[in-house]
Amino acid sequence: MAFNKEETARIEESVTEFLERRRPAEEEIRRKLDFGYRITGQSVELTERRPDWRNPEETIEIAAAKATYVRTVSRWRIFWNRADCKWHTYKPYPEALLFDEFLAVVDEDEHCCFWG
Repeated sequence: MAFNKEETARIEESVTEFLERRRPAEEEIRRKLDFGYRITGQSVELTERRPDWRNPEETIEIAAAKATYVRTVSRWRIFWNRADCKWHTYKPYPEALLFDEFLAVVDEDEHCCFWG
């Protein structure tokens, strides 16, 4: 079941604020490196955007972090995208009670799993 309008609005507000703090300040740099997100079903993915090295006119998105809300337990499961391009549970902090907790874990990135 997808998020309702109120849930989506709260998530978008939090993630937009989070990404604005991380984004490069200069517009010129943002063309070379920027951050974004997408909401799919019960998941929110944080992404890194860069020009494709094969065709700099195209932009590629690289998934960095994902939180999936599990309604039955009212928890956010936290995942990171390993080199095998598969989602893996972030073992140091596998769950969060609140979405903002997930963002704090990603922001700290203690083990350099999300942003490298």
